[in-house]
Amino acid sequence: MKQNELRPPVGAHKDRKRVGRGTGSGHGKTAGRGTKGQKARTGNDLRIGFEGGQNPLIQRMPFKRGFTNPNRKEYKVFNLSDLQRFPSISEFTPEVFVDLGLVPRKKLERGDLLVKVLGEGEIDRAITVKVHKVSASAKEKIEAAGGRVEELI
Repeated sequence: MKQNELRPPVGAHKDRKRVGRGTGSGHGKTAGRGTKGQKARTGNDLRIGFEGGQNPLIQRMPFKRGFTNPNRKEYKVFNLSDLQRFPSISEFTPEVFVDLGLVPRKKLERGDLLVKVLGEGEIDRAITVKVHKVSASAKEKIEAAGGRVEELI
C-alpha cells in the first residue's frame, strides 16, 4: 500500500454542494434561493428569527422575564389550626411533617424547603415546635398553651 493509494472509507467524504452551475446540477438558475425577495439577494445577513420588521415570535411570546434568586428560601407554611388536627403528636419537627406526608423528604434534605408555623387558629394543648421559622403570634399562642418553641435556623 502506498500513500497515494489511501482512500477514506466509503461514505466518509461528501462532495461540496456547487450551486449556480447549470440546471443539470439540480442547483442551477436561482441556486436554491427561490425567486426574488430579500433572502434571494446578495448581502443577505438577516439574523435568526428576523420577520421582516414584524414583531418577532420570540418577542411576542410571554416568556419568563426578570431574575430568580438562586439563594431564595422556600417555606412550607403550616398554621396552628393544622397542628391542632394531630392530637396524638406532641412534638412537631420537620421530620414529623415528612412522616405525615406533608413535606417532601428530598427537598427538605437538600435544603430547598424550610418549614414555618404561622399563628392562624388556636392550640389547646402543650406542644413542642422545632421548625425553621415561627411567627410571633404563633410563638405567643404556643407558649400561652404551655408549649415550647425552638427555631432551627
